[in-house]
Amino acid sequence: MMGLVTDPQTVILFLASTATFMTVIALGLPYLQRDPLSSRLKAVARRREELSQQQRAKFQQQKRSMLRESHVGAMKTVLERLKLQNLMGSEDLRNKMHQAGLRGQAPMVIFAFMRLALPLVFAVVAAIVLFLDSGSELDTGVKLLICLGAGVVGFYLPNLLLKNIIQKRQTTLIKSFPDALDLLVICVEAGLSIEAAFSRVADEMAQGAPVITEEFGLTVAELAFLGDRRQALENLARRTGIDGMRSLATALIQAERYGTPIGVSLRVLSQESRDHRLSKAEEKAASLPAKLTVPMIIFFLPVIFFVVLGPAVIQVIRTF
Repeated sequence: MMGLVTDPQTVILFLASTATFMTVIALGLPYLQRDPLSSRLKAVARRREELSQQQRAKFQQQKRSMLRESHVGAMKTVLERLKLQNLMGSEDLRNKMHQAGLRGQAPMVIFAFMRLALPLVFAVVAAIVLFLDSGSELDTGVKLLICLGAGVVGFYLPNLLLKNIIQKRQTTLIKSFPDALDLLVICVEAGLSIEAAFSRVADEMAQGAPVITEEFGLTVAELAFLGDRRQALENLARRTGIDGMRSLATALIQAERYGTPIGVSLRVLSQESRDHRLSKAEEKAASLPAKLTVPMIIFFLPVIFFVVLGPAVIQVIRTF
């Protein structure tokens, strides 16, 4: 062993191997080490780019908001010059806008302007299409009647669109109301106040039911800032326009006025809401056969007659 260690060839081979290994390490070490400064610079550059994109998006949003506000201002000026301010200031229109989830004065101004402009636009477009068509064989009276009908359609179109938005929003509220009422019962029976219960339910249902979350959030704000709590609850029923919210507001107002237990009233109301929902489902299921009668007569019976009588008709034709 000592002879192997003291052998000059072994020592030279060991030293050469060590030198080769150290050379490889020396050449590859700069590539294996990470430069903290460059990684920091890259992170700063990425963060700068993200902030730049956020600023550009914010600027574009502000630009669109300013453009929309300028358009709304022009519409409002037209309405004021025509002395039609009452179209956008009625209480009924404000309640409908709230039921549709449209807040502020801008939606009312746009709605009133559309009710004024769309009849003229529809009538003018219909007149241009009808009177510039040289190949049309319609009489002048018929063309004027069509233009008048187009104007009537343009007048009622904003109301129909607004009504459709309200119905869709109320349908969403009705679907999520029983779950929200159950959570409200649990929160009240756990000892929370009405404000805290509404706030807790809004937090729990923020992802699954944003519409009812928005309404409960507004109610919490009104309960905190309005002097009359009854007015805040009545505003909740007026903004939604559904029977369940009216019953909830009435139950809370009566419980606060007469001192009755809120938990018992809400539990009864929750059971009634679920029973009403079940009865609606049963009603739809019961009406399904009547609704399927006409499609079956139109689409199924001709096919059945063709399949049953087809071979007999083919045999009769071949016989003759």
